[in-house]
Amino acid sequence: MRALQSPEVNCPPLVQSRGDASRRRTFRTGLTMSAAEQMRAMLDQLMGTSRDGESKLSVRFTDPKVCKSFLLGCCPNEILASTRMDLGTCSRIHDVALRADYESAIKEKDYFYDIDAMEHLQSFIQDCDRKTELAKRRLAETQDELSAEVAAKANKVHELAEQIGKKLARAEELGADGLVEESMKLMEEVEDIRKQKALAEQEYRNSMPASSYQQQKLRVCEVCSAYLGIHDNDRRLADHFGGKLHLGFIKIRENLAELRKTVEERREERRKAREAELNERRRGSRDRDRSRSRERRRRSRSRDWERDRDRDRDRDRSSRRRSRSRSRDRDRDRRRYRDRSSERRRDRSRDRDRDRDRRRRRDSRDRDRERDRRSERRSASASNGRGDSASRD
Repeated sequence: MRALQSPEVNCPPLVQSRGDASRRRTFRTGLTMSAAEQMRAMLDQLMGTSRDGESKLSVRFTDPKVCKSFLLGCCPNEILASTRMDLGTCSRIHDVALRADYESAIKEKDYFYDIDAMEHLQSFIQDCDRKTELAKRRLAETQDELSAEVAAKANKVHELAEQIGKKLARAEELGADGLVEESMKLMEEVEDIRKQKALAEQEYRNSMPASSYQQQKLRVCEVCSAYLGIHDNDRRLADHFGGKLHLGFIKIRENLAELRKTVEERREERRKAREAELNERRRGSRDRDRSRSRERRRRSRSRDWERDRDRDRDRDRSSRRRSRSRSRDRDRDRRRYRDRSSERRRDRSRDRDRDRDRRRRRDSRDRDRERDRRSERRSASASNGRGDSASRD
């Protein structure tokens, strides 16, 4: 994992100067924080947004609305707060709880926010450098032009004064930290530089008219764009070079210099990481597509199977209906056949009965006829017998 403030990564750490703004939170409400509010702020800074359980914030540190420079402790709005060049509230979100979340998350994943911070600081410093050049041009237009020799002597005075101011500010800082011996050594160096400055001022004074020397010759500080005068005393210089504005710009420029050392390498790493993430996303997309395709095929096979099953059920149902219909037809045909057979048998029985009755009647008539004939024959025979008797008589 890479982050500017993490000792576990290879990215160079940002320089921490006196009065480090990343160690305190600036509140611009103008109200004094209560003890409970201060405790909450400290807990947010240490434990992040989820210190009370689930996070209640609507944004995460990955949100584009969150200031990535603030997460790394190098936002110019925070560093230059309460100075003559106070930039006001940053247009993006500053929250120490989100910074704590980020510091915890970078142990598992590299977010490459140092590149975003470098681009932010670079844009800010470029804008400040343009203002510095503009201020220089204005001074050149308003101040009397000096010869090359006199300008060189004036620049030497300015350089020595700058060294005095820086060493005085550093000596005060060491004295405040209890390093008295180191502070005394710096004060001895300051005395030596003061002697050199006095000689340089004498040379500068002798190289130009007295009326011109009395005019305040200004120069622009290359670090913070503030105006410095050649006649400024040591206290004024110490206040400037040890002030929050100048030290803040030093911190910003040092941070930018450290970030620039690895920016190309980090950009290449970010490009490879994004390509790997994109390839992984594509593989995941292909896997999801294959999974969806398999699921569609499975569903299609399931639908086909269900359709075939329904078709088979319909076929079986239709076959059973046809079978039942044929069975009913066969039963009906059997019944009809049985009915017809029975009817035929009854008809035959009736025919036999009629034939038998007819034969019986015929036989009875024949017998009656035969009886009548016999009776007639007997009657005729009797008549003939009586006639023969009478004739004999």
